[in-house]
Amino acid sequence: MLLLNETAAILKKYFISGVLVVVPIILTYIVLKFLFETVDGILQPFIHHLLGYYIPGLGIFSTLLIIILAGVLTRNVLGAWIYRRGDSVLARLPIIRPIYSSAKQLLEAIAAPSMSSFKEVTLIEYPRKGLHALGFISHRVEMSLNDEVSKYAVVFIPSTPTPISGIVVIVPEKEAVTLNMTVEEGIKFLVSGGVASPSLIIRHPHEKLSNQA
Repeated sequence: MLLLNETAAILKKYFISGVLVVVPIILTYIVLKFLFETVDGILQPFIHHLLGYYIPGLGIFSTLLIIILAGVLTRNVLGAWIYRRGDSVLARLPIIRPIYSSAKQLLEAIAAPSMSSFKEVTLIEYPRKGLHALGFISHRVEMSLNDEVSKYAVVFIPSTPTPISGIVVIVPEKEAVTLNMTVEEGIKFLVSGGVASPSLIIRHPHEKLSNQA
């Protein structure tokens, strides 16, 4: 009986170690396979209609080529003018407008390094006093409440473990503590459910200096 228990404990230890190795690889494969098939499937039916047979990967190659060509075209005067006209039309269409505008703003916030969106990791008391939530400051605004203008921070609080969704809260700027943590570190913290957490979370030193000033 003792030997059986020891064998079970050893197998359990090996199984857990194997899960930690294999499952992340499987999940990564599933996500990459989904992305590949999705992008490849955009132009693959059209290419199949022209050639009469499938070439795996040709759809994703064609999509990437079109994206690069679109980027080249929008860099010249005529292409930029056409893009602005098309952008203006899409931004006014009733059903397409909210989807197109939101997707564009999100991609610009992620892809454009010069923009200030999602550049600060913050800590706020949420959903009540004594509890804290990690979020990203997307904007700073002024609001007039009770005839008094005050500064507020617009904070996006992602959900765990999928940070592409979440909620937006507006808090007084002084209650949004900017952390000495990069956006990448903040995302890792959220995706891992807090497991990938630094041993010490501290306020950003620049914020300390500004508060003292």
